[in-house]
Amino acid sequence: MNFTTALPTFVITLREGVEAALVVGIVLALLEKAKKSRLNSWVYAGVAVGIVISALIGVLFSWIIQVVGAANPQYTSVVEPALEGVFSVLAIAMLSWMLIWMTQQARFMKAQVEGAVTQALAGNSNAGWGVFSLVFIAVVREGFETVLFIAANFQQGLVPSIGALAGLGVAIAIGVLLFKWGIKINIRQFFRVMGVLLVLIVAGLVVSALKNFDDAVANFALSSRATQSLCFYYERFTKVHSCILGPMVSNTSAILPDEQFPGIILKSLFGYSDNIYLVQAVGYVAFLLIIGGLYFRSLGGGFFDNKKNILSRQKPITYTKD
Repeated sequence: MNFTTALPTFVITLREGVEAALVVGIVLALLEKAKKSRLNSWVYAGVAVGIVISALIGVLFSWIIQVVGAANPQYTSVVEPALEGVFSVLAIAMLSWMLIWMTQQARFMKAQVEGAVTQALAGNSNAGWGVFSLVFIAVVREGFETVLFIAANFQQGLVPSIGALAGLGVAIAIGVLLFKWGIKINIRQFFRVMGVLLVLIVAGLVVSALKNFDDAVANFALSSRATQSLCFYYERFTKVHSCILGPMVSNTSAILPDEQFPGIILKSLFGYSDNIYLVQAVGYVAFLLIIGGLYFRSLGGGFFDNKKNILSRQKPITYTKD
């Protein structure tokens, strides 16, 4: 069993899980401060239901993939890579947007959560449901992104799910360290490092998505004479070729093959391939320049910091119950 495929989902779930853990921890601290700890069960229920719903979404995606693939068995070699490509595009869009948006909003997170909890508690009779909804949405939002990423690599089996569960476990442990034991952790630095890793992971997903679409078009083009013209670039006399990705611009198979260590780890984590084609290279560089540039620009304001200095910029962040 190749556990290297669990690395990307571990990183993604760890980062997204810590974001959800921060929301949960802040809510629990605020409830204790307001002497409303009786509502803690609503918080835990929101976490549990959010995780279950995220898992059910993953099962639903897997079922859809199986149904679509079984509908036309003769086109399975076309449908499977095409679906992987589609889910990859969705995962790229969601992860990129959430990475940039959360980085921009993180400096206001505590104030926003405080406002939401205060509003929920003001509802009196509906306070429990208000707290539940806040936590539930936070967990499902992060879980949905991980599910999309796993769906984009559904041929790798259950191993990515193992990485997701491991990342969730570490995220929960970090939440406990922060809010239960009062351990100081530099959350700002943690998110910056994880953000850079996520940019590289999603950039690799761009390369994989393009390869999936290339495989789908190539298999469809070779299915009949009428569709052969779909491959506008095809080197008939070479062992390695592309259909719609253009000429090969990089071949490192002799130096760092992507099926052997350490290339296989780079492939699983960052989408490394020992054969890179022109369209893939352009897509990879364009993603890093655009999304990577936006991400680093979004770091300019300082993590978890706003005009009123809700959280300090000068020292590692820690949360207390007072």
